[in-house]
Amino acid sequence: MVRIRLRRTGLKKQSSYRVVAADEESPRDGRYLEILGFYNPRTDPFTLNLQEERVYHWLGNGAQPSESVMKLFNSVGLLDRFKRFKSGEPLEGLLAEAQPIYEKHTSAQKTQ
Repeated sequence: MVRIRLRRTGLKKQSSYRVVAADEESPRDGRYLEILGFYNPRTDPFTLNLQEERVYHWLGNGAQPSESVMKLFNSVGLLDRFKRFKSGEPLEGLLAEAQPIYEKHTSAQKTQ
């Protein structure tokens, strides 16, 4: 089974994460199938950059997000947009709606 989860990167005590699609049985920092985005909790507000169309692809094919990734998806409204995508809304409109949210979370920020 494929899971969407966080893969730790960065230095000791300065962690940042990649959002990846990985096999459920592979180790946290082990092999992955695809990098879907980046997450840095140390900035204020946190930095989050996702390839939303690829996340839709994996969710549509049965990938399950981990608890922490589920919270991240809810914080940017991704799961609500995915439900609308499955009900037939065009992808371009949903991606355009998500663009300002990601700009807010990727603008110049101060690291804690």
